Amino acid sequence: MSSPWRLFADHLRLTVRLTPNGGRDAFDGIETDSEGETYLKARVTAVPEKGKANKALIALVSKSVGVAKSRVSLVSGETARKKILRIEGDPEDLAKKLETLSG
Repeated sequence: MSSPWRLFADHLRLTVRLTPNGGRDAFDGIETDSEGETYLKARVTAVPEKGKANKALIALVSKSVGVAKSRVSLVSGETARKKILRIEGDPEDLAKKLETLSG
């Protein structure tokens, strides 16, 4: 199985499938869709209005990998369930932390 993140020189890109209004802020493992794309499943308690769920996702990711919220940004998927996040920092270190999170 491939991983839902790709390493670049100074950052990592993470593909996430977000469930807003999910009852808790947590990661639910890695899944592969019918097209073979791998993504990290996440849920947040925030509702999907005015960017609240996206902000909650950024807060969850930044806290989980130990970087400032300002180092996590939304690349695509602002209104979609599938999102791509850019996480600035040492990509290999970030990948190790994400492997630990995803089980």
